[in-house]
Amino acid sequence: MAELIENSFNEVVSLIQKARNNALKSVNRELITLYWQVGEYISGKIEFASWGENTIKSLADYIQQNQPDIKGFSASNIWRMKQFYELYRNNEKLATLLREISWSNNLLVMAKTKTDEEREFYLKLAIKEGYSYRELERQLNSCYYERCLSSGKLLPAKLEEIHPQAKE
Repeated sequence: MAELIENSFNEVVSLIQKARNNALKSVNRELITLYWQVGEYISGKIEFASWGENTIKSLADYIQQNQPDIKGFSASNIWRMKQFYELYRNNEKLATLLREISWSNNLLVMAKTKTDEEREFYLKLAIKEGYSYRELERQLNSCYYERCLSSGKLLPAKLEEIHPQAKE
């Protein structure tokens, strides 16, 4: 009887944990979307309104002074948002994937990858495996993508498109 009650209680706890995880994922997607939108806005202002480093610094100071409870909008982070947007704006596939991992993991992928294929690999890996920052960093530092390519575990997408039988 006690075991039956404990199993029931564990089911309720599981429901709570699942809802919490879903809420966190939803908040993360909203933050990534916000950073994308800020990056897009800043990119446009730099291109068409001659905003520069001093204007971005002034914006960061303005946010800090007028909304001191809002964190994460230092001048350097605003620049990262711009870079984030500019890196992914022409790649809808990657723009969708990046909303599934944390900002810190996105920054790590941005900093340590060179090609869209490599970024896609690490974004998908981080999503599939649920990697923490440290684990993703470890995979990047160990050149996991290159090792998969050289071992034949990972065929370039273009090759698979041209020769689907190459997968077999």
